Amino acid sequence: MNPTDSTAARAVDSDLSYGTSLLNRVLAGVPDQDPRLTHVVELPARAAAVTTWPDWASPEVIAALQDTGVDTPWTHQTRTADLAFGGAHVVVSTGTASGKSLGYQLPVLTALREDPRATAIYLAPTKALGADQLRAVGELTHEGPLRDIYPATYDGDTPAEIRQWVRANARWVFTNPDMLHLGILRSHQRWARVLRRLRYVVVDECHAYRGVFGSHVALVLRRLRRIAARYGADPVFVLCSATTAEPAAAASRLIGAPCVAVTEDGSPQGPRTVALWEPPLLTTMTGENGAPVRRAATSEAGRIMADLVIEGARTLTFVRSRRGAELTAMEARRLLYEVDPELAERVAAYRAGYLAEDRRDLEAALSDGRLLGAATTNALELGVDIAGLDAVVLSGFPGTVASFWQQAGRAGRRAQGSLVVLVARDDPLDTYLVHHPAALLDKPVEATITDPRNPYVLGPQLLCAALELPLTDAEVAEFGAGELLADLAEKGLIRRRTGAGDHGRWHVTAETQPHDAVDVRGGIGSPVAIVDGETGRLLGTADAGRAPATLHQGAVHLHQGETYVVDELDLDGGVAFVHADEPGWTTSARSVTSIAIDEMTDERRHGHVTTGLAQVRVTSQVIGYLRTLANGEVLDLVELDLPEHTLPTRAVLYTVSQELLALAGIDAADVPGALHAAEHAAIGLLPLVATCDRWDIGGVSTAEHPDTGLPTVFVHDGQPGGAGFAERGFAQLHRWLSATLAVIESCGCAAGCPSCVQSPKCGNGNHPLDKAGAGRLLTAVLAELSVR
Repeated sequence: MNPTDSTAARAVDSDLSYGTSLLNRVLAGVPDQDPRLTHVVELPARAAAVTTWPDWASPEVIAALQDTGVDTPWTHQTRTADLAFGGAHVVVSTGTASGKSLGYQLPVLTALREDPRATAIYLAPTKALGADQLRAVGELTHEGPLRDIYPATYDGDTPAEIRQWVRANARWVFTNPDMLHLGILRSHQRWARVLRRLRYVVVDECHAYRGVFGSHVALVLRRLRRIAARYGADPVFVLCSATTAEPAAAASRLIGAPCVAVTEDGSPQGPRTVALWEPPLLTTMTGENGAPVRRAATSEAGRIMADLVIEGARTLTFVRSRRGAELTAMEARRLLYEVDPELAERVAAYRAGYLAEDRRDLEAALSDGRLLGAATTNALELGVDIAGLDAVVLSGFPGTVASFWQQAGRAGRRAQGSLVVLVARDDPLDTYLVHHPAALLDKPVEATITDPRNPYVLGPQLLCAALELPLTDAEVAEFGAGELLADLAEKGLIRRRTGAGDHGRWHVTAETQPHDAVDVRGGIGSPVAIVDGETGRLLGTADAGRAPATLHQGAVHLHQGETYVVDELDLDGGVAFVHADEPGWTTSARSVTSIAIDEMTDERRHGHVTTGLAQVRVTSQVIGYLRTLANGEVLDLVELDLPEHTLPTRAVLYTVSQELLALAGIDAADVPGALHAAEHAAIGLLPLVATCDRWDIGGVSTAEHPDTGLPTVFVHDGQPGGAGFAERGFAQLHRWLSATLAVIESCGCAAGCPSCVQSPKCGNGNHPLDKAGAGRLLTAVLAELSVR
């Protein structure tokens, strides 16, 4: 880092009362000088662990890699390459900038060099990442003995004439799960050349495939393996993941076959300082029900970036939306103009939506130091290699530890020292992490969750598979889908033939065209189209089940960083009409919800506490929405009249006896508030043990549930059939509830706030809530879970 001398001690904004610069205080390791700085953790440097090139590797491939500056490989790179070359499916799970790509480039390029008809497929969750990796492979193959490999992109932007060339000539096809599903597997006969000699399939950033999206991709990959086998191929899968829990198990679930994990990182890393920052509670305004609110994380991040830029530290600030990126950059520039107008000109925003040449200019300016600061969405998390940054600021925890390290890894990419500052949002998970750094820094805290057997995902995917190639009874049995296919047959979508030569195969009916109805990105059921009523432009789609809560009349809808207001929601027609607007507030739906247990799939008794995993039906009705200013101030509640919606899904639950409540000192009148507050806090902390967002899940609590007869708390998946999050919560219940209790006890508010027990999507307006009662309840529940 390059702190300047004369400006280092100048406060950026008088209301921050910095006294000395942020950089100096963090590097001095004295968080007690600023109550917002909850922890400063020093992560030591790591030396490189190098090895020799494998004997089996093609000399031409080694030479091409050495020409790009790779003199000798690191240990995890050769370990990955050796396993893949030996025929094992492998997942490499190491840090950002650890060179995971070489682990698959070495065996893939060697195979394509030695066999002129061999092929490979590369899959990325984003076009940007795929394009970046194609450029890297293009540098290796543009001339010399590797030039006949012909790597090429096949995605939604590929022109028709180029698609034909790719099918006929490319030997390494760079695509994404969407196009694999729609463009390759549906028309596999046209891809016979590629599929017949398919040696490798690379699945990059596989930790991104989680929840319903991950479940769809898992089944798409099974379909790929099935069709490849039809053409006589048995490709090896090489998966790349950020550091995450249980990488071998997650990768095995994703591809449907055993995977070996490589987790020892041999790449070098400079020393890193991680500062955890909690914005202060504001005294000038209150939120819902008079609860205190914190200074917005985006505002705080803008101030911190300005302070770091004054120090001469090249800084990247990650925020959640395009609009947030623009506002954060504007805030930093405003503050810098007061100190040095020239510095203000060296800060910019970076987001999707800019012209490609503008983005490349910004990337170059960040790398060479002309630009000292940039506020960005996750557009710079994947796919773009920027070296030489001194600091990264994260405006809120990005949702997973994998994303945290992806973003944090953007600093110090040349092995120099770096600073990472996580600024907590007003959210229970953020609150927990900034007060418990070990949960963030010492180990991966979540596992990637997929559930390929979710019937709402599996059914449509099996129809796609049957259209590609009729399903055998053995394949149906392997998926445990006999009853599911019988239901689909009753609907006239598929039938089982038993004639000569068919041997009991399942065929889709002539009118069934399932591929277009499947949204690989996670949608289930008939989507609701979001249409700009002024231009007629289709902005996107949303699940029909979520539309009443997110696309009701008057809802503020964010699309790629641009703000729209919903004019009309037509559920029967499957369309929501919106118009572009900047209303100055956000909206959150209010609803009434009930939950019924259809089947207890697992149940465990722990004295006065019973825990369970259940199939449930959640019935909800949106009755209004709250309008809230950006600073947390609530404007009003607008009433709505919308129909009920029923969601069949899965839930984790626990019941408590009246005796336990009495022992915990919770009076009958306080039970609803204690249960409600404990439910809210638990929803906020489930992402700690499962890769989900609080918007992926929901909850219900009641002082006497009709199906249990006891005080009960439910947390359920927000997708039909479930997404695997409830199962993970059930398996990690003690750890999950322990973290929930820690958040409640550590939060500095008196009676509850968004950092602990208030929820931004509570259908009951965050009433009643009893923070103290929730703490006593969870203490008693955990005591029962610990001894039995």
